[in-house]
Amino acid sequence: MTPPAPASPDARIDGPALVLRVDDLVVRYGAAVALDGVNLTVARGEMVALIGANGAGKTTLLNTLSGVLTPAAGRIELGGRLAHVPEGRELFADLTVDDNLRLGAWRAPSRDTGPIYDVFPKLRNLAARRAGHLSGGEQQMVAIGRALMAAPDLLAVDELSQGLAPIVVQEIGSHLVRLNEEVGLSVLLVEQNARLALDLCPRAYVLETGRVAEEGPSARLRQEAAVQHAYLGGHVSS
Repeated sequence: MTPPAPASPDARIDGPALVLRVDDLVVRYGAAVALDGVNLTVARGEMVALIGANGAGKTTLLNTLSGVLTPAAGRIELGGRLAHVPEGRELFADLTVDDNLRLGAWRAPSRDTGPIYDVFPKLRNLAARRAGHLSGGEQQMVAIGRALMAAPDLLAVDELSQGLAPIVVQEIGSHLVRLNEEVGLSVLLVEQNARLALDLCPRAYVLETGRVAEEGPSARLRQEAAVQHAYLGGHVSS
């Protein structure tokens, strides 16, 4: 089986090419400016990374896209349904895996969790287990599966690698790539692990102190001295 079909795009964005457009976005916490004139796009069927140091404003951007925060200025246009995988996963620890998944479908046409177990086969035998008893990698799969239950056009993932072993991160990342390739799911990957993000996503933005400092193909960004020094340990991975 395939994962839930993406929702039909709405009329909030002009043309079929983009699923997200952010123009001159400004977000403030009181007098402090967290995002200062951010511009960003994600095309349909595209995987885009947003990298940056801790405190750069990455999570603030996702929380604003999801409606948790209200921007002070700027414009956000969505061409469909966005689902947010939050930093730290935020599962209901006392509920089962299956119940956590179903919570993601509260606005979707189907609450059938079967397609999620096709995406993440490891979860099938864990369906009745409480989420709080899972490993970190299993919890991240549930968090992504819960978001997929909303049948999104755009999946926004905040800190995929947080607290996980590299081999687990690579496994989960491969699932995202397969969803992108097989069903055309657009992905915005917000990630402090720049090497991972640039490996998974063909295009990327670099966010520094609330502003987009660099953007472009990931292959080019990997070669730039400033990106290498700040995010890649001073050298390009082989």
